[in-house]
Amino acid sequence: MVMIFLCLIMFYFGIKTFFMNQSHLLIMLLSLEFLVMVILLMLSFLLGIFGFDYLLMIYFMVILVCEAVLGLILLTMVVRCHGSDYIKSVILSLC
Repeated sequence: MVMIFLCLIMFYFGIKTFFMNQSHLLIMLLSLEFLVMVILLMLSFLLGIFGFDYLLMIYFMVILVCEAVLGLILLTMVVRCHGSDYIKSVILSLC
């Protein structure tokens, strides 16, 4: 029970970090990765409690890696095109 409460607190702070720091793309991607890692931790804990197979966790980890690679590609493309990962400068240059 304490572990679930700790995961929920970590998830709350991850959401708070994501919405408070929307100026840089790298910080947003890192906070999303943190949120997914907290979900993975909670999933592994719950699968261990209920005695289920860990195959679902492996599928989730594959999706996690694909999401991280897509975020890295997006960050690389934005930095190449606009020179920085500052979101407001990217939005202004699109107008």
